[in-house]
Amino acid sequence: MTIPRHGRALTPAAAAAQKTDDNAERPRTLPDHLRSEIADSIMRGEMAPGVALDEMALAQRFNVSRTPVREAIRLLAASGLVEARPHRSALVARPDRDTVKAMFEALRELEVLCATFAAARMMPAERAALAQLNRSLLTVARRDDATGYHEANEAFHRAIYAGAKNPYLEELTITTRARIAPFSRAQFGSKGRMLKSQREHEIIVAAIAKADEAAAQAAMRSHISIVHDSYVRQHPICGEGAARE
Repeated sequence: MTIPRHGRALTPAAAAAQKTDDNAERPRTLPDHLRSEIADSIMRGEMAPGVALDEMALAQRFNVSRTPVREAIRLLAASGLVEARPHRSALVARPDRDTVKAMFEALRELEVLCATFAAARMMPAERAALAQLNRSLLTVARRDDATGYHEANEAFHRAIYAGAKNPYLEELTITTRARIAPFSRAQFGSKGRMLKSQREHEIIVAAIAKADEAAAQAAMRSHISIVHDSYVRQHPICGEGAARE
């Protein structure tokens, strides 16, 4: 059993996150892991909109101290999934339809630009690696592993950002994607969505492989739009207005 710095035993999942944090090749902090766990609970409806997030209760649930829980809540507030309140417990937010739509619109345009540049600038070895990443996504999708698919999906998209050969654009896109991650990952709870996502990637990969900038642009635009539509259809926490959109 892994014992963290604060002297308390971690759950197996939290321990894995801590080990990952100690691995420079895959930097993922304990607060990042807790953010994902709490976000999943919210998306599954286990924490209803308007419910206060009790730091002590969450710390006990994940067998960690309150410090990483507090940081995870701060990260969730930055994404809009949680509403922070000065000197009071944060609340599970009810995402505003227009805000979520605006976030997806911004991400879509950044992803489109990355795909366009990647089609023009990726080296053959990078294109081959991207195709391999997408093949690995198919394996995960067939296992119906939503968490594993989300993580592999992040790696796939980041490979495209890196392939754009524009560090500023890469950083901006990663930051925007991190803010919307609790919403975009929700799509994978929909039956068959992972396999559909992987097939959408196939079109993007093929366009990049051919250095076809226009096709890569169109494929990525369609993909992110579908992600948004899947989210607003599947998750009632976005509000009735979003469900009708």
